[in-house]
Amino acid sequence: MAPEKSGAMSLDALAPDRELHLWPHRSLSAPGFVGFISITAALSAVPLLAVLGTGAIWILLPLVSIAVAGIWWALLRNNRDAQVYEVLSLDKDLATLRHRAADGTEQCWQANPHWVRIELHPTIGPVPNYLTLKGGPREVELGAFLSADERVALARDLTQLLASLR
Repeated sequence: MAPEKSGAMSLDALAPDRELHLWPHRSLSAPGFVGFISITAALSAVPLLAVLGTGAIWILLPLVSIAVAGIWWALLRNNRDAQVYEVLSLDKDLATLRHRAADGTEQCWQANPHWVRIELHPTIGPVPNYLTLKGGPREVELGAFLSADERVALARDLTQLLASLR
């Protein structure tokens, strides 16, 4: 199996066990956030220079401040929502999927890997190439935050990995 898949998933071979870590792509680091907000605030202030010393600045200044604050809030919200991650552990006796949501709640699913099936639904589901694991009485989604191409590659790799464990 490949040791690294894009920026959103990695498969670590732990003989004889396997563990897959999935997380959403995050392109904006903390220093990048500070830089982006600083540049946005500075560039938003440039038009204010034209009305400096007039009464119009008191109309435009709150509007520019609200716009920058809105961008700040949206980026912070996006960063919080990107705290989702999933860990799929596979060995010969047990398959375990642990999912941590953005709000911090965790869910756990377990099944016998011999009965686990990988199902890729190209058109059915909330996202294209919807990927699910079936085993036991439940069906759970896997990697909903990944791109459609990443889900296809993940399904192919997991199918091969499960076949090697059987």
